[in-house]
Amino acid sequence: MHKSCAVIAAIALLLITGCDYARMSDQESLRPYEVKLPEMPANTVPIKNGIQALRESEPSQLRNPVALNRETIAAGKTRYGYYCGMCHGTKADGNGTVGQSFYPLPANLASPYVQGQKDGELFYKISLGFRRHPPLAYTVAEADRWLIINYIRSLGKGA
Repeated sequence: MHKSCAVIAAIALLLITGCDYARMSDQESLRPYEVKLPEMPANTVPIKNGIQALRESEPSQLRNPVALNRETIAAGKTRYGYYCGMCHGTKADGNGTVGQSFYPLPANLASPYVQGQKDGELFYKISLGFRRHPPLAYTVAEADRWLIINYIRSLGKGA
């Protein structure tokens, strides 16, 4: 009996000293949301420019702020490869790998239908989405969207 009491006492001592629950609660993984966010200053929601201004604009009145030249076309082609090629294809003909699963297929960007639209109309559609085209204003920077439009312009017959 004396031996069993010693074993029980040893186990109790190990349990008491071996499980420091207070120290466990100090682990960063147990406190991920304890940081208090700072107060948001008043009037921080943009009321000029931004996505809402684009929604309220007239697409045909939007002007491309990026000059159309070899450098901006090359930069637009690079961005096109990042954001558009998987659906519209490497030749911008609507035969991208991902786009083949869509119905209808993505547009041929050299087509008269696309080339006949103004830059602002293309920007509006690319930014806010239309039909099956996703809105890219949330993932692609505004400057990059205008560069992509310059690349699309280079695909037209008069380019």
